[in-house]
Amino acid sequence: MKGRKVPPCHCLFKIESFSLLSKASLENYTSEEFEAGGYQWTLSIYPTGNKKKDGEDHISVYLNLVVSSSSSFPAGWEVNAIVNLFVYDFLREEYFSYEDAGTKRFHKLQTQWGIPKFIDLDLFEHPSNGFLIGDACVLGAEIFVIKPPSKQECLSIIEEPPLLSYRWRFDNFSRASLEKYESALFFAGDYKWKLVVYPNGIYEGKGNSVSLFLTIDTPSIPPNTKIYVHCNLRVKDQIKGRHVETKFYRHFSSSDHTWGSRTLLPLAGLKDPAEGFLYGNSCIMEAEFKVLGLLKAL
Repeated sequence: MKGRKVPPCHCLFKIESFSLLSKASLENYTSEEFEAGGYQWTLSIYPTGNKKKDGEDHISVYLNLVVSSSSSFPAGWEVNAIVNLFVYDFLREEYFSYEDAGTKRFHKLQTQWGIPKFIDLDLFEHPSNGFLIGDACVLGAEIFVIKPPSKQECLSIIEEPPLLSYRWRFDNFSRASLEKYESALFFAGDYKWKLVVYPNGIYEGKGNSVSLFLTIDTPSIPPNTKIYVHCNLRVKDQIKGRHVETKFYRHFSSSDHTWGSRTLLPLAGLKDPAEGFLYGNSCIMEAEFKVLGLLKAL
């Protein structure tokens, strides 16, 4: 058994006059109901051991799942939980439990789990061990119900995905007057895409940068699917070949269909003729990307 200072978080059960309980005619005593993990439970104490389970000369402790109404449990139900049962050591001020309690399965034919030989009676009653002081003891329980995962997904990686690319030549760029412009839809892989540019920037790039994004046409995405993409967006330097670009890995989905850079190219650099981003007042933007895999909900 291993001790800790922190008490069990779901049930503490103190018994006073333990010697009288052990001499009483009842085989076991069951606590009032308590809640843990959305279920109701009780704790059963066998003060002289559960003799039917070879627990004689020990204290036996059991956890019971309360199934008061069949309507509250669906057909074929089961509850899986990590269970720990505790006894308090008054001298060391620690709660002791078995380290290997582990995960337990409760179902229609098995609504109880416990330890017939939870603690030896002679060991328990000896004053130097601190479990029974002033004829009082404290037992406890922690139950952590393991529920089905709220989210289940499967990632399928594509072997040797092809490099996909699109070039967008934007003429009369310096005279662009709208907040944003969209390229024509283009097919790449099994999906439709487009580039979106904000010539005067957006958000933190507004008024100081060119913002460029790749967006997927959401009707082309299969239901409950995310497209995992590695992308390189760039604005080309048409004189020196010193392009400005941003790279990213991203899931594209119906609810998250656009990604790029809000501050891809400073406007000062764009407007500098020596930099070559505007050549004949045309700007060339490119997207190179690979669809690396598909993430599907199960």
